[in-house]
Amino acid sequence: MRRFWTNRRRWQKIALIALVPLGIAFGALYLWLFADLPSLDNLQAGLALPSTRLYDRHGRLLYEVIDPQGGRNRVVPLEQIPESLVQATIATEDRYFYQSIGIDLVGILRALWINVQGGEVRVGGSTITQQVARNLLLDPQQRAERSLRRKLREMILALQLAARYSKSEILALYLNQTYYGNLAYGVQSAAEVYFGKDVSQLTLAESALLAGLPQAPALHDPLRDPQAAKARQRVVLNLMVEAGYITRAAADRAYAEPLQYGSAKFIMNAPHFVQAVWRQLERDFPEHIYRGGLRVITTLDLDWQRAAEEAARRHLAALNTASPEKPSSQAVGAAVVALDPHTGQLLVMLGSPDFFNAEIDGAINMALVPRQPGSTLKPFVYALAFDPNRPEPWTPATMVLDVTTPFVTKRGESYTPHNYGLVEHGPVSVREALASSYNIPAVAALEQVGVGNLIRLLTQLGVTTLTDPERYDLSIALGGGEVRLTELVAAYAALANQGRPIATSMLLRVEAADGSLLYEWQQPPPADPVIDERVAWLITDILSDPEARMPSFGVRSPLSIGRPAAVKTGTTTDFRDNWTVGYTPQIVVGVWVGNPNNQPMVNVSGVSGAGPIWNDFMRVVLKDKPELTFERPDGLVQAEVCALSGLLPTPYCPQRRVEWFIRGTVPTKYDDLYQLFTIDARTGLLADEHTPERYRRERVYLVLPQEARAWAARNGIEPPPVPLSQVARQVAAVRFLTPDPHTIFQLTPLIPREAQRIKLSAAVPSGTRAVSYWLRDAHGQERLIATVEHEPYWAWWQLEVGDYALIARAQLADGTLQESQALPLRVIAYVPPNQRPPSGEVQ
Repeated sequence: MRRFWTNRRRWQKIALIALVPLGIAFGALYLWLFADLPSLDNLQAGLALPSTRLYDRHGRLLYEVIDPQGGRNRVVPLEQIPESLVQATIATEDRYFYQSIGIDLVGILRALWINVQGGEVRVGGSTITQQVARNLLLDPQQRAERSLRRKLREMILALQLAARYSKSEILALYLNQTYYGNLAYGVQSAAEVYFGKDVSQLTLAESALLAGLPQAPALHDPLRDPQAAKARQRVVLNLMVEAGYITRAAADRAYAEPLQYGSAKFIMNAPHFVQAVWRQLERDFPEHIYRGGLRVITTLDLDWQRAAEEAARRHLAALNTASPEKPSSQAVGAAVVALDPHTGQLLVMLGSPDFFNAEIDGAINMALVPRQPGSTLKPFVYALAFDPNRPEPWTPATMVLDVTTPFVTKRGESYTPHNYGLVEHGPVSVREALASSYNIPAVAALEQVGVGNLIRLLTQLGVTTLTDPERYDLSIALGGGEVRLTELVAAYAALANQGRPIATSMLLRVEAADGSLLYEWQQPPPADPVIDERVAWLITDILSDPEARMPSFGVRSPLSIGRPAAVKTGTTTDFRDNWTVGYTPQIVVGVWVGNPNNQPMVNVSGVSGAGPIWNDFMRVVLKDKPELTFERPDGLVQAEVCALSGLLPTPYCPQRRVEWFIRGTVPTKYDDLYQLFTIDARTGLLADEHTPERYRRERVYLVLPQEARAWAARNGIEPPPVPLSQVARQVAAVRFLTPDPHTIFQLTPLIPREAQRIKLSAAVPSGTRAVSYWLRDAHGQERLIATVEHEPYWAWWQLEVGDYALIARAQLADGTLQESQALPLRVIAYVPPNQRPPSGEVQ
C-alpha cells in the first residue's frame, strides 16, 4: 500500500512538472494570438483616417484623398444596392456566405486548389466576414503580413463579428468599405468613379465588373486596361451561373452589353495622373497608404497640364465641326504626355479631354491604353540601320526606292505596303524618306535590320507591350503592334538624351503622417546608351529638318513651332489612331487622337489630328524657355554627295548637297545614276558604228535601278537610250499581270527558304484551256514551273538566285498555243544599297 502511494506521488510530481511547460506554452499561444487583439468596439474607428494630399511640383493641390481609408466613400443601405451586385459579390468572394459561421476552412483549402489549378484568381481564400475583420480591425501593417498568426487572428475576429452582427450588417460593411481601385471605397463610390451613376442604377453587366475588382483592383482596372477588366467580368458571370443566381443566357447577354466608363464629377485636378500616382503609392508604400496623412509632391506641372487640356478640347472641337468643305471627323478622344528627357520626370498626363464624360469613355486613361502607333516607330527602324557596327550601315544620304515593292513575310505571305495617299516618290534619300514618313523605304529598312532586333531595341527603351516577337512581321514598321503613349514618349526621350534610356517618375517627395520622409527623388545615374549617341543625333537631325519633311507636310505645317524640334507623326490605315511625338532639348511631348471604343475617325491623319494639339502645347510651354539646339556629339563629319544617289558626285551630277555622316561611313563610291551616253540624233537611240559623226550627240541620262523603271515611265522620266536591236516588239495577246518586268527580288535569311515565293498570273485570251509558266535561265534553258487548267490561272514560284525570263503559254480551245513576251527578272541574295550591281548597262 505504501508503494502505491509512493508511486502516485511520483506520477503527480511528473504530471505537475509536465503541466508547467504545457501551461507556459498555452499561455504563450494565448498571448501570441490574443494579446492586443483589436476589440469589435474599434470597428467604427477603422472607418476614419487623416486625409492624404497630392500636390503638383510647385506645391499646388491636385487632390485631397479624404477618409475613410484614403478614398472617396459614400455609405448606402444594403436595400439600395442592386441584387445583381450583392449576388455577384457573394458568388465571387464567399459563395457560402449565408451558411458559414464567419470562417470556412474547407473553402480556404478549396480556393487555394482552384487558384493553383486555374492559373488565375477566381475565388478568394477568405470569407466576406474575414475580409471585413482584416480591413476594418487590423492595422495596415498587420493587413499586409502573410503569416499564420495574421490569418488566425483574422479568423478569431471573424468569428466574433459573426456572433455579434447579422449577415446583412456584415455584408453592408463589406460593400461600403471595400476598395475597388481608383480611390473608390465602397460600391457607391465605385459606381460613381467607373460609370458616373448611382449604385442603384447598375446593370447586371456593371455589377459583375465591379464585383471582380476587389481581389486585384490594379490588375483589372477598366480605366487602364478595359480588356483585362472584361475578362475578369466573364469570370464573375460564370461564377454567378455556377452559384445558380443567373442563367447562362443572362450571363452571355450581360457580357455582350457595351460598357460606358465615365466618372461622376468631383474636384480633382489631373484626375488620370492622380489615379496613376495613387496606384504607385499602393504598390510602393502599402504599409503607409491606408493609414492616411501622406503628403505627396508629384512631378506634374499643373499649368502645363491645363495647357494640354485646353489644346486638346479646342482642337477636338474644331475637328468635329462639320463644314461644306469637310465632314465631322468623329474623333472624341485625345491624350497628351510630356516628359523631361534628362530626368524622366512626368510633367503632363492627360488621359482624355473630359474625365467625367461617360459618352466618350472619358474616365479611361488613353495615355496608358496600348494602341497601334502608325509610323511613330520608324525612327527606331532607321536607328538600327544607321548602327555603325553593322556591315554597310545606312546613312542619311543612302538612296532608297519608294516604289511599290512586294515583300515576303516570315510566314511566306506577300506583303506590299503603300504610302499615305498611294503616292510613290521613286528614288529618295533616307533623310527625306524618314522626315516625310514614306512607308515603303521603312519596310525595306526593317527587312534588313530584322523585326526581332527592332522589338529588342524598343524593349530596352521601355516599351513593354511588344512581348512576343513571333506575333509581329514587317508591318510593325507601319504600326502593326500596340504601344502605350507613356512608353512611346519615353522611347523618344532616349533620342533626345544621347541614346540613353531613362526611367520615368511621377513622385518627387513622399512624407508620412508624422512628417518622416518616405521617398525623395534623386537623379538616377546615366544609363548605358542603347542607341549610339551619333545615331541618336542623326535621327534627331532628320526629324528636325523642315526641308526634308516638306514633300509630305508642306512649309507651314503643325510640325513647325518656330524653333528646332524633332517630330514624327503616325496614322493607322483605318484612321483609328493618329499620333504626333516630338521633342526639343528641354521636353518630349506625345499626343494621341482617336476614339477609346476603337471606332474609326473620318480622314484624320497624325498631322491634322494630333499635330495641332502638339503644336499648341509646345508653343505654350516653351514660350518663356530659351531656344536651344541639339548638342552634336563627337565623331560626326560632313561630306558633299550627289543629292539623289548619296554617293560621291561626278561631273554629271546635277544637284549636290552636304550631308552628315558618322566618321567612317562617308561613301567611297562615285555616283552611277547620272551617266553620259552618245545618241543618234535622228532616232534618239544609242549611237552605233553606223551613226555618222554629224548625228552623234552626248547627253546625260538618269539610269535608275531596274525596280524603279516602271515608276520612272509613269512619271515621264526618259529612259536611257537603247540600241535598235532592243526596240520593243508588239505586245503579245498573252501578257503577265504579276510580277512586274525587271523586278529584283531579294532573298533574306530571316524567312524560311521554302516560304520565299512569288505569285505568277497572266491575262489570256478567251477560250483558254490551260496556262503553263516556264522559266528560262541565263543560258537559254527552259523548264516548266506549273500548268494551271482553271481560272484565275495563278501559280507560285519559289525564288532562286539568278537572272531569268518568265514565259506564259496559253493553250486555246482550237489547240493553238499563244506565248507572252519574255518577262525579265532577277533574284539576288542580300546586297547593301550602295553595292547594287550597275543597272544602266547597255546590252
